[in-house]
Amino acid sequence: MNSEEEFYDAETGLDSDDSCEVSFKDATVYDGKQTSNGSTLSQNGVWGRRQVCEFVYSRKFPKKVELSKITMPIVFNEPLSFLQRISEYMEHTYLIHKACTLSDSIERMQFVAAFAVSAVASQWDRTGKPFNPLLGETYELVREDEGFRLISEQVSHHPPISAFYTESLNQDFVFHGSIYPKLKFWGKSVEAEPKGTITLELLKHREAYTWTNPHCCIHNVILGKLWIEQYGTVEIVNHSTGDKCILNFKPCGMFGKELHKVEGHIQDKSKKKRHVIYGKWTECMYAIDPKVYDSSRKAEKKSGSDAKKHKQEQSAVSDDSDEMPEVQETVAMIPGSSLLWRIVPRPPHSEQMYNFTSFAMSLNELEPGMETVLAPTDCRHRPDIRAMENGDIGMKKERLEEKQRAARRERARDEEDWSNRWFHPGTNPHTGSQDWIYTGGYFDRKFSDCPDIY
Repeated sequence: MNSEEEFYDAETGLDSDDSCEVSFKDATVYDGKQTSNGSTLSQNGVWGRRQVCEFVYSRKFPKKVELSKITMPIVFNEPLSFLQRISEYMEHTYLIHKACTLSDSIERMQFVAAFAVSAVASQWDRTGKPFNPLLGETYELVREDEGFRLISEQVSHHPPISAFYTESLNQDFVFHGSIYPKLKFWGKSVEAEPKGTITLELLKHREAYTWTNPHCCIHNVILGKLWIEQYGTVEIVNHSTGDKCILNFKPCGMFGKELHKVEGHIQDKSKKKRHVIYGKWTECMYAIDPKVYDSSRKAEKKSGSDAKKHKQEQSAVSDDSDEMPEVQETVAMIPGSSLLWRIVPRPPHSEQMYNFTSFAMSLNELEPGMETVLAPTDCRHRPDIRAMENGDIGMKKERLEEKQRAARRERARDEEDWSNRWFHPGTNPHTGSQDWIYTGGYFDRKFSDCPDIY
């Protein structure tokens, strides 16, 4: 068995036969009477998004497991599908709205870059695996308070590919892409290599931006405390103007000095550096003039070398685990910097609820009347995720998998190919690369020909 390609979670996460990513604030809170699942009903009858998950579970990990050869227990999961995890890109939609209001393309790029960084911020301390989407599974998210609606679909099982399409309710932007996270198992850690292009189109400015997410590594999957690292170069291209933003998600290094740091710059089509962007993907991002930034860094290095030598004292590290470095001090703002984005603090009970943000806690909620409106393939109907959220961690998904295998056998017998309902393979018009294109029509809610996958 090839450990780079086999990371099967039959009851949980990403795909079985292939290796395995506001608003004008955070999720809205309504004043009013709280219901049993943490939602609130305001005095005017408006349904408020819940602030807690229905089930809290404390994970106890086995000390020794061979991840490439076992069915992963459901305890390693969080009660969300990977399609729902993708929708968390939209937690800081206000950054796109801000970019739409700006007349200067370089300033727009600043906020697009901040949005690209914020899209991975929810992964901080999220060590649970999302459930693998079944072929044909969908997820919709309509947020009138945030000004967007999203539809995603699992368009391929081998390899696992998830496609999504988001549109502004005011026709300001569309945000779409396809995600294929290739998982590599390195013994102590699992690395998710991002594949697939992400595209943001600002319609009123006739601009299209594309990028790919950074690498994500989960340390200590066998023994020790799990912790997450994002690293790699992300290049955001404005295909209309030729502007680029090059962001470096820094690996933590031997002593953890660079843990969570992101640094980069925006350059125009003549490759002149226009702005430097810096911060942490777990905290905030700033923009500053390149000359001021360089001057500040030179002064910082000089004062640092004169005052003291960097203490190079390694903490005792077990051969069986990669200790998480101590998180360094918060981002120090350089005078003259402009704040682009700051993460919204998680609710106080987040640690007992899978380290979810307020946004994530609302994603699997079935609001009153929603069951009759959603497509039958929506993962909020999915029985294993619903069972886990209700506290039934013994629930297996063998029935779902066997149903999927039986459907494949039937298609093979009848020599029929699988046909996706909402996306089709095509070419990204901006990059020329293979992509999945939204067919349209989902929100007409004509679901009679949707497959029966649950």
